Amino acid sequence: MGKDTIADIITSIRNTDMNRKGTVRILSTNITENIVKILLRDGFIESVRKHRAIDKDFLVLTLRYKRNRKGSYKKTILNLKRISRPGLRIYSNYQRIPRILGGMGIVILSTSRGIMTDREARLERIGGEILCYIW
Repeated sequence: MGKDTIADIITSIRNTDMNRKGTVRILSTNITENIVKILLRDGFIESVRKHRAIDKDFLVLTLRYKRNRKGSYKKTILNLKRISRPGLRIYSNYQRIPRILGGMGIVILSTSRGIMTDREARLERIGGEILCYIW
């Protein structure tokens, strides 16, 4: 784990999804908790629980599955892309926030009112730093 916690959680989720594992454990901070709440609310992950190890808190995420017609479960493909990073910050006003797949995906922004999705930022008419794309 490095200094960029957002890139760390995105990489952990992406690696877990590619390895076809069901759960991933990430370090719990205020930023990661807010991002995980958005992922849970929009249906990208199935469940979240807190886990306490020796002196650190962790979030254990269960990735979402799709059910086939035959009754078997298939893992959904989760695509995440980090946009703004410590070496290059990307900001946008509410009118220029990009739409991912015509509104099917979400953009997570860090605004003056907290971390929120692109839809919420457009409704509140505020811009901010574009953290990541999820589709």
